[in-house]
Amino acid sequence: MPLIRRRPRRATDPTVVELQEIQRLIELLGSIPPAGAYAIVAAGAALENVFPPVPSDTFVLLGAVLSDRGGLEPVPVLLVAWTANVAGAMSVYGLARRHGPDFFKRSWGRRLLKPHQFERVSEFYARYGLWAIFLSRFLPVLRVVIPTFAGFAHLGVLRTAIPVATASVLWYAVILYAGIFASENVGWVIDRLGTANAWLLAVAVVVLLSIAWWWLRTRRHEDPDEELRLLEEDLPPPGPE
Repeated sequence: MPLIRRRPRRATDPTVVELQEIQRLIELLGSIPPAGAYAIVAAGAALENVFPPVPSDTFVLLGAVLSDRGGLEPVPVLLVAWTANVAGAMSVYGLARRHGPDFFKRSWGRRLLKPHQFERVSEFYARYGLWAIFLSRFLPVLRVVIPTFAGFAHLGVLRTAIPVATASVLWYAVILYAGIFASENVGWVIDRLGTANAWLLAVAVVVLLSIAWWWLRTRRHEDPDEELRLLEEDLPPPGPE
């Protein structure tokens, strides 16, 4: 039985169009074998770590709706979304850990983050990395950026994986419960989820602006010999006389 009833809306209402698209997605996922539906949920959860606009929350929510209607099982939906999301985040972390330090030693990278700034980033992660990663997983955009820089800063694998995994399972569990609890009002749940993500995005923007302010401010407090060292490193080695 529907938990919340809404007044009828006109077919031209953008919300009606959106709900029709959501219903078509639900029907599409419900029409394919369960293994394919689980794979789509997993792909959406993983791709978010590479391309943040991918709506991984919506994929999990749709999986929750199908689990309530008998097409899927709730625990596998949670497990495949969680596993894929953590695997995607740790893959990006691994690439950043392997190639990041060399990137920031080259001419373009070291101008993006000067050596003394890179040292401060590493010190920040050594002190607050666990909590920074955990909290960032609830914030759009930052949920991708913060773990990536954990790789750049060579933060330990476990110190990165534990907060990523913990935050991801908590977030997806909430979305799964919401989808099951209100599967007959999935549009209402998506509206509320969109509102929540809008507020979280506002918080993320404030954090990003703070990071930008730190970046501009710290560039002025550098070693006076640093620019000379960078210039010398860019110069080609002297040839034979």
